[in-house]
Amino acid sequence: MKNQLKEPMQTEAAIEAPITRRKITVEEYYVMYNAGVFKPDERLELINGEIVKMPAMNAPHIAYVARLSRLFIETFGKRATVFTQLPVILSDDSEPEPDIALLKWKADDYLSGKATASDVHVLIEVADASLLYDRRIKLPLYASAGIPEAWVLNLQDNQLEVYRQPRGNNYAEQRLLKPSEKISLQAFPDVEISLTEIFISPNA
Repeated sequence: MKNQLKEPMQTEAAIEAPITRRKITVEEYYVMYNAGVFKPDERLELINGEIVKMPAMNAPHIAYVARLSRLFIETFGKRATVFTQLPVILSDDSEPEPDIALLKWKADDYLSGKATASDVHVLIEVADASLLYDRRIKLPLYASAGIPEAWVLNLQDNQLEVYRQPRGNNYAEQRLLKPSEKISLQAFPDVEISLTEIFISPNA
């Protein structure tokens, strides 16, 4: 009998090949979009180089997004531009579409170029089923991009989470506000917003 060649003993960790993810840039994302790679009705975001499919919105999510959009447009007029689920470029590999973005006013509504992190006053996520994702993925992304203020409208606990002073991938200041309280944005300290104008009463 011929001698059989024996392979050296290897642990499972040694056998497993290293895996490197190929992330894409915002520029490559645009190329894919223009080439028709995505379906016209797909709701997508580019987050940290990965394409993320946004979940369908339920009725409460839709209602709160509409309410916030109307409130901000009425409150700030031409002092700020309001985006509703529109892209904001945060880095070379991230272009999220926050539920609401309050941006620096531009008369051409950003026809001259997409909004970037330097244009942002506040980004807002309406969070129900997406609460953990918004906290663990979106907020660190916003902090890393230097977004000065971010809100999470927490529908599960009926409260507003306010994040300010970005430090690395976190925020140094974090506040929880009840529907009975009031708030002023950092960018507009002269404007006080009552949260009763945001939170929807069950009897409304």
